[in-house]
Amino acid sequence: MTSDDAHPPPTAGTADGRERKGQRTRRRILEAARKQFAQSGFERATIRAIAADAGVDKASVIHYFGTKQELFREAADWHIPVTELTTDDPGQSVENYLRYMLTSWSNDPDTPMTALLRASMTSEEAAALLRERVTEQAVDPVAERLGDDPDARLRAALVGAMMMGIATHRYVLRLPDLAAADLTDVLRVSVPVLRELLVRPDDRPPA
Repeated sequence: MTSDDAHPPPTAGTADGRERKGQRTRRRILEAARKQFAQSGFERATIRAIAADAGVDKASVIHYFGTKQELFREAADWHIPVTELTTDDPGQSVENYLRYMLTSWSNDPDTPMTALLRASMTSEEAAALLRERVTEQAVDPVAERLGDDPDARLRAALVGAMMMGIATHRYVLRLPDLAAADLTDVLRVSVPVLRELLVRPDDRPPA
């Protein structure tokens, strides 16, 4: 008997098989939800449309996520690995942040951030979630890196706002000059401006 005979692959009838099928179904629903929320916003996106896009029925969506609100919260979940992207050089750090954000958005136009951003324009619930996520994922960790600078949180908020503005204008509003620009050029022009916000006063050379 071979090792494969001893450990046959799970089938749909086994517990492992059912779990894997459930995970695939759940993933399809999340992907469909992100697409619908990104394209239609929170108010206009419906569980029926999400279910149809995922190839399941409405009952399956409710089974896995409960309510539209809970589905939205999970579909709009995103993470920026600020700690991993941060270096001792403020310029390199901000380039890493912006490159990561723009590349992620370019690779997947229906990212959780797109869904959250579009939905926030018509839903106060989505806007509150956007504020919560941006604060947790961007402002808090960047401000912490700035130490005891009295303007640390303001500086971090401005960095987040500017990066979000660049990404939104490039991939959501698609302003022609920004949408057509090469990523290298976007970074070359914007990073020096953003860098100034991450340089602590104590680290600046004397005038």
